[in-house]
Amino acid sequence: MAAGELKPRWGQPLTGIISLSAFTGIAWILWFILSDPRGPIHSFPYPFVMYLAMMILVGLWQHMFLGDWPFQDIPQPTRGIIETFINLAIVWFVIHVVFYRVLGLGFNFLSQSNLESLAAGGSYVAQFKDAAGAMVTCGKELNLEKLVAGAARYGERAVVCFVLIGFFSYPFITILFGKWPVRPSDLKQPMAGLAEFGWSSMWTMFFYVVLIVPFWGMLYGKVFGTSYGMNFPWWTEIAGTPHVHWVFGWWEWMIVILFMTPNVWRMKPWSAIKVGQPLKGLVSFLIIVGLGYLVASACVKFAPLWLPDMTEALEANNKDSMARFLWYHAAEIAGFTLIPFLIWHHYFDDMVPMPDVDGWAAFWFRTAGVGVLCIVNYIFFYYINFGHWGLGNHHMEHGVAERILHGESLIWNFWWIIPLLWNEWFFHKWPFYSHEH
Repeated sequence: MAAGELKPRWGQPLTGIISLSAFTGIAWILWFILSDPRGPIHSFPYPFVMYLAMMILVGLWQHMFLGDWPFQDIPQPTRGIIETFINLAIVWFVIHVVFYRVLGLGFNFLSQSNLESLAAGGSYVAQFKDAAGAMVTCGKELNLEKLVAGAARYGERAVVCFVLIGFFSYPFITILFGKWPVRPSDLKQPMAGLAEFGWSSMWTMFFYVVLIVPFWGMLYGKVFGTSYGMNFPWWTEIAGTPHVHWVFGWWEWMIVILFMTPNVWRMKPWSAIKVGQPLKGLVSFLIIVGLGYLVASACVKFAPLWLPDMTEALEANNKDSMARFLWYHAAEIAGFTLIPFLIWHHYFDDMVPMPDVDGWAAFWFRTAGVGVLCIVNYIFFYYINFGHWGLGNHHMEHGVAERILHGESLIWNFWWIIPLLWNEWFFHKWPFYSHEH
């Protein structure tokens, strides 16, 4: 071993098994405390999902962009603890100040606190004075209470949509473009990290405006009111539904493919593209967009072959759309791959029975293995009903169709990876790995 190289403390596969058990236990206990309807705080699904999603995105900024600056030289576990508290503080600031108070100055749909303040005033009808000075009603009455009642919480949902886009648009510059155009350069931290953050934020806003804002334009301009300030979904004819869950379906698969690249794929197949940046990154990006849409479309097409009859469950869910459900379910299927490929790479060290861990045979073995583990997770969650007895989701106490429609498995799968990511990013795998000197 080279000096300073990480070594699994108990060898493999024991280190991987212990790590997975620990992360699962931590995630499950914290879920009960913070999210589970049977627990003390029971914040499932909102605002819990908003905070957990923003925690991952901010953690990515801290680790991938800033390289853990300025705490990188602090010994463990102190460094990890400090970075965790810093993460929580930034998460609160980004949500409650940047989104709710700053961006909320111009966009009510991004501010839950704005919507709640408006709802306290009851309904709203746009009015103006005509040429004779009389007040004229413009558009239909907007019942603001519907925007914040129960599980609606549309301001929080709009923030979650931003994070969904950001899960791809922030790290793809690092993974596919090798941090171009920020690198190569002699920029030091935090300037290098802030430069990459700014460059990635531009792309995040571009994707958010094109893929997310039209849905909220429809919601506020057609469903709850009359407005043309934001456009309506342009993908209705393509997807069979105007819902933003069409975006969720294929964008989530893009995220999975992007993160499998530096993990169990060990930068294959993009390492075979022998051109310089930014062309290599652009070609890789376009291929991932195509692959993500192809896999999500396959889920939409073939899921009805194994799903139970969803007719009654969809009818009972406010006459829900089968197309909307299938696209969102495609995203949920993608979520079941997260723990398999992350734990396999980071804590099982990409173990394969082949002698060459970087070879194509190993690549296909791990890819197939992630697929099998995805299926196992899916069955355990929906058919063995872990979502009900393990996570307390009362929507899952009925038949399989209702479980699949209301299971919200994506929330658990993202929460499940947080202890793993925190340990790898902030704690540098302490105490599961030791440093060889």
